[in-house]
Amino acid sequence: MKHIHLETVLLVFAKEDGQSDAFWWACDRAGFRCNIARTPESAIECFLDKSHEIVVIDGRHSLYFEAEAVCRLIRATKRSEHTVILDVVPQTPSGQEEPSVLPLLCAGFSRRYVENSSVSACYNELLQIEHGEVRCQFKLRACNSVFTALDHCQEAVEITSENHVIQYVNPAFECMMGYHKGELIGKELTDLPKSDKNRADLLDTINTCIKKGKEWQGIYYARRKSGDSIQQHVKITPVIGQGGKIRHFVSVRRPHSDNNKQVHKINKDGEHSQSESHSLRHRDRRKDSVDTRSISSHGGDAPSLQNRRYSSVARIHSMTIEAPITKVINIINAAQESSPVSVAEALDRVLEILRTTELYSPQLASKEDDPHTNDLVGGLMSDGLRRLSGNEYVFSKSTFPNMSQSQLAIPVTLNDIPSAIADMLDDEDQWEFNILELEAATWKRPLTYLGLKIFARFGVCEFLSCSEATLHCWLQVIEANYHASNSYHNSTHAADVLHATAYFLRKEKVKGSLDQLDEVAALIAATVHDVDHPGRTNSFLCNAGSELAILYNDTAVLESHHAALAFQLTVRDSKSNIFKNIDRTQFRTLRQAIIDMVLATEMTRHFEHVNKFANSINKPMAAIEESSSNSEGSDSEGQASIRNSPENRLLIKRMMIKCADVANPCRPLELCIEWAGRISEEYFAQTDEEKRQGLPVVMPVFDRNTCSIPKSQISFIDYFITDMFDAWDAFASLPGLMEHLSENYKYWKGLDDMKCKSLRPPPPP
Repeated sequence: MKHIHLETVLLVFAKEDGQSDAFWWACDRAGFRCNIARTPESAIECFLDKSHEIVVIDGRHSLYFEAEAVCRLIRATKRSEHTVILDVVPQTPSGQEEPSVLPLLCAGFSRRYVENSSVSACYNELLQIEHGEVRCQFKLRACNSVFTALDHCQEAVEITSENHVIQYVNPAFECMMGYHKGELIGKELTDLPKSDKNRADLLDTINTCIKKGKEWQGIYYARRKSGDSIQQHVKITPVIGQGGKIRHFVSVRRPHSDNNKQVHKINKDGEHSQSESHSLRHRDRRKDSVDTRSISSHGGDAPSLQNRRYSSVARIHSMTIEAPITKVINIINAAQESSPVSVAEALDRVLEILRTTELYSPQLASKEDDPHTNDLVGGLMSDGLRRLSGNEYVFSKSTFPNMSQSQLAIPVTLNDIPSAIADMLDDEDQWEFNILELEAATWKRPLTYLGLKIFARFGVCEFLSCSEATLHCWLQVIEANYHASNSYHNSTHAADVLHATAYFLRKEKVKGSLDQLDEVAALIAATVHDVDHPGRTNSFLCNAGSELAILYNDTAVLESHHAALAFQLTVRDSKSNIFKNIDRTQFRTLRQAIIDMVLATEMTRHFEHVNKFANSINKPMAAIEESSSNSEGSDSEGQASIRNSPENRLLIKRMMIKCADVANPCRPLELCIEWAGRISEEYFAQTDEEKRQGLPVVMPVFDRNTCSIPKSQISFIDYFITDMFDAWDAFASLPGLMEHLSENYKYWKGLDDMKCKSLRPPPPP
């Protein structure tokens, strides 16, 4: 096998055995140069001498040395920055839980290798490392070399983003223009002083050329920091990046030798034009506002941060997909370049935080300080311990209900609804509507009755071109697949969420932000969002090794199931297929909107959704209100433009169904108390079953013998509800809900102050 580079491998094994021999012969087969060290000291000495690309450390035995300690010693050396370190671990005995790799990664290991003395297995492992991590490290080294070459280049080089923000200038550019790079990086070209010697229309000519992805070169008068103009020969090359779009412009300049000549250039279209200009690009700013997300661009082409910042450069270069977080990191790296040491160190800490995956999750106090909040977060925002066991929690097979209409006694149309129930439904547009009374009056089938009324109010049948009989059949099928045995996650909860969603859709700003397809999608999503819920959390299902947890890879298990099953139930029979008469394009759009909203109810991304809503909608709208107090018309137009963008409509729909899903603390007190009792009972039942089956207890505070329901409600409101409903109220204007929330919170606090653990205070003596 041919290699571009002959890799060097260091084997750190205290004793020679079958495993060390297998790696030795695997290196020989692959054509890698190999060294063996028997002690940590000799390993460090050999590594400093050879700078191996791959280090294999025997972590099977701690008698001779600690593998993690050896890894840390190697990582402490500067030469290990691009080294792949492999930990050889023993095989996990049958029946035992697979240990986490996180401690190994934290110690500095790149990956692990489970003990296998087959030469072929070792050979395959080395080849995978070579073609993966090692080649990536070669690219990082090459990038550093490229920037080193640019730093020593005699021509002035400037790199800007697609939005014309300066990301890099080399020392020759600093010398030519009289600026320090710290004064330039992060600034838009339009912010820099211009020379008045350039022809007026030349900038548009250049812009037209480079926006087409074509190279431009010619003569341009640039204005130095001192104020004098300098005539330069400039070549501007657009760089195509992620998505086939222009991501950067590279400008190479050198002083023009003859200041008296008129120079003409020929661009690649063969067009002749007088050439006197530099690449002052056209400003494409939506609504003349600066989009700060575009200040820097693709991490793979980030500006040089010199050797002292090379670790940061490596992190940026390793990111191959352009993302907002990549841009943020680029901005921080650019800021570090011109910052004092103390500031640069603080920014390094910021970068460490940004590289975590829990960017939107607040840091909790210790478990002893607030066990209720910790258990709620652990139970609702994680997928459990990922421990598979012999205890399988399997869903009942959801089937199309094989019941006649006479058995269910469900009306075919609104006109067939009994008068007592119809009278109740007259108040469904009020927030105080009592869904529990409807539950009792309909024999635990409130979803079909309420669905018929709300869907008619919003013209859903007309939009879908389906009959009311088809809608009735669909609602019947969906409701039959909710588990009436669940104390909380049953069809009454679905009806409650549908009611809240409809209420929100009637609020002025919500209605003005969404079109009818959005409304229909939201109502359908609310109806199906918990269909076939087993009354157990995602964490429970993952720990129990349920069929669905395996099917959905322990990720958003229930929410994925609800969305998938809803469409399966809908399309399997023409009598209940409410989508059968809409065209394919409209169905696809509607389907994606429904799926997105159902998945938004999954709690692991709760803080992400809330923060995005606040930052993308609440804050810009508040800023417009503050800055446009004298112009109501433009204020209204500006807010509408924010609300009506496709991205923000998506955020509004997600926020709406999230708030509808957990609106119980904002309901009138008696409803709030009843719902609190129901969810607590469901959590108690889960804890009981976890103990019976020997599963990890996800929420230990929900032990029916010791739990304080008021404390659990206080924690839930503090941690999940308050901020979310503050943001939603600021947008949708819901003073009544916020008043209920305040009163209910006082109620639970009062019970807690009395040391009462139940739903209601004890009767007076």
